[in-house]
Amino acid sequence: MMDTDIRVGPAGWSYDDWKGPVYPPEAGSTFDRLKDYFDTIEINSTFYRPQKPSVVEKWIARVEENRRFLFTVKLWRHFTHDAKTFDEEAVRSVREMLNPLRESERLGAVLCQFPWSFRGNRENSRYLRDLFEIFSDFPLAIEVRHASWGTPAVYDWLREKGVAFCNIDQPVIGASLDRTEEATSSIGYFRLHGQNIENWFREDADVAERYDYLYDAEELEPWAEAIERLAPQLSQLFIIFNNHYQGQAPANALELLARLTGGKVSVPPPLLNAYPRLERIART
Repeated sequence: MMDTDIRVGPAGWSYDDWKGPVYPPEAGSTFDRLKDYFDTIEINSTFYRPQKPSVVEKWIARVEENRRFLFTVKLWRHFTHDAKTFDEEAVRSVREMLNPLRESERLGAVLCQFPWSFRGNRENSRYLRDLFEIFSDFPLAIEVRHASWGTPAVYDWLREKGVAFCNIDQPVIGASLDRTEEATSSIGYFRLHGQNIENWFREDADVAERYDYLYDAEELEPWAEAIERLAPQLSQLFIIFNNHYQGQAPANALELLARLTGGKVSVPPPLLNAYPRLERIART
């Protein structure tokens, strides 16, 4: 595992409910020191719309001091949830957004996250083939949530395409994809959403309710073991926590990071105050 470049971090960095648990209460909207504690963050705002290159360049400047820092980027939902068309303008806007990250060597992966309703069938496989081809010059990872994708044939196909399969933790209900431990490219990707089974499929649940979950050490241990088993097959490995409500994602990310490295880690003071159990892993 020592030869594998492992990065653990949260999904996103700007949430109203992080003011207090993660950032000082008086912090402004641009306050961000997560680069001092993590070597990766998954950018979620790009899922809702492509960001202008000028905005991306500001992100790059903000992490300049951390030479190890890499962003992962969620692909615009136009390609995964909505139109699912490859119109020229949509493709251009995404490529223009990603280019500064690639050119500055700050791009870890582009995550194509599809909903549970996206089933494993011939039509959707053809769509993925075209999607992978259009963005083939970027490091790609795919997250699917329906169990119909969890087959050896799919994993082998992704290996041929050089696309990383995202191993996820999600509430398993009916035909939901259960936990996996797959490496299909030189990049590995894990996303932990939490186990808030009560609200996961509730139609009127808001984002905070769906991702309100704090893992305990016993729940994180099987994932740590899976990561250690998979790491030797990879050159880079990203582990992203999406249970972001009230700063639970960075708290769990630091706990897993401490477990994988076997040492203490730096913890933001507000987070330590919000989650006193982090004292056992906090570097003084």
